[in-house]
Amino acid sequence: MPFSTENYRAALRALMNDGVIAYPTEAVYGLGCSPFSDKAVQKLLAIKQRDVGKGLILIAANFAQLGPFLQPLSPERLTSILATWPGPVSWAWPKTDKVPAAIHGEWGSVVVRVSAHPVVQQLCLDFGGPLVSTSANRQGEVPCRTADEVYACFATDLESILVGNVGGLDKPTPIFDALTGKVVR
Repeated sequence: MPFSTENYRAALRALMNDGVIAYPTEAVYGLGCSPFSDKAVQKLLAIKQRDVGKGLILIAANFAQLGPFLQPLSPERLTSILATWPGPVSWAWPKTDKVPAAIHGEWGSVVVRVSAHPVVQQLCLDFGGPLVSTSANRQGEVPCRTADEVYACFATDLESILVGNVGGLDKPTPIFDALTGKVVR
């Protein structure tokens, strides 16, 4: 891992104690927290200055971590989606009642991704479930791509910043509709 053991442990402690962290993802740094902590989700929204109606993404290490949040799909659609994971593709998926309103926003779906980024994978495995994720930037600003940029923007707002390398994407991951396969973003 490209970060220190203590830095990583601090990030896990923050996730388990209503904190918000920053970490590298496939394209940019992400801000994340536990989807099970309304306090943490509200803090993340405030830090980002994001309207709750826009919703947030859930990222995971594997599909099983997302299962409780997702309505079933046809076998054909499921096979098509699973072929894109792990990887830098997000899907707007019909949600279950287990998805908090602050995560799905004004939508009837929740955006989910099984990440291939090793830091995200390890965080989700060690945390024991998916994380809320959004790009590390204030609403309307350019997302941070390095730990130094995150420190400059958010150092006093976050409980932990994992130092690491973002993946090779040059823009945020695309989002597709899980029912139709059409591009959402």
